[in-house]
Amino acid sequence: MEEKKKTDSVETAGIPSSSAAAAAEENPLLSELVVRAVGVKKLYELGGETVHALRGVDLSVKRGEYVSIMGPSGSGKSTLFNMIGGLDKPDEGQVFIDEVDIAALDTFELAWLRCHKIGYIFQTFNLIPVASALENVMMPMLFAGMTQADAQDKAAEILKRVGLGQRLLNKPSQLSGGQQQRVACARALANDPAIILADEPTGNLDLKTGEEIIHMLEELKSEFFVTVISATHDHKMLAASDRVVYLTDGSITDIKRREDLDITFGTIGGQTH
Repeated sequence: MEEKKKTDSVETAGIPSSSAAAAAEENPLLSELVVRAVGVKKLYELGGETVHALRGVDLSVKRGEYVSIMGPSGSGKSTLFNMIGGLDKPDEGQVFIDEVDIAALDTFELAWLRCHKIGYIFQTFNLIPVASALENVMMPMLFAGMTQADAQDKAAEILKRVGLGQRLLNKPSQLSGGQQQRVACARALANDPAIILADEPTGNLDLKTGEEIIHMLEELKSEFFVTVISATHDHKMLAASDRVVYLTDGSITDIKRREDLDITFGTIGGQTH
């Protein structure tokens, strides 16, 4: 009974268990902004010194956008990324997912949100080495309560969509880096998330394979109407992005739309810092 009560409270708070498109139809608010960061600050104590990882960041992301967060090491992009993913909490300010302040959720509700609303893609793939591609993609569905048979059917369909229909039973060690990242992309889509958070998704891939993953994410964004937010150093990611957010020393220094960027031969014009 307690578990049912908590689940109901999460759904009432605006975190439905339906897909992103269905959610948008249910609530007009959901059709516009999927993420809002308001005055987000984060401090760390390192070696007796206070490090300002984020200095009052304000950012809104529309549903269905492809947003790249860029900046040098130590700029705060990973910290902001973790805030949006509910992996860390701000010291000041708020982060809203579908108009729900995720810092206000209890442990159960936060776990529910991560499972149902957010799909994660990591630079190092983070696949279970002893599990097949099919089993890796099934895992989030099983955690969400889907039956084994339904999870298997859905996982197979998603893997086919990302071009791995012939690799369902291969373990990660039997797959190339690009194929492993495709499995990771499929796993991120397992529970019909509203948001895919991609942390340096091309960082361990060669140029050609990295471009393939970027184009695939762009296609999946359109096909599944999912928001993609990527923390990246990869300038190739810009060509697929609707907007690029530049972070420096914990503050947003610039936000540019794709049409305002001049991307030629690996160089970027029209950028201010």
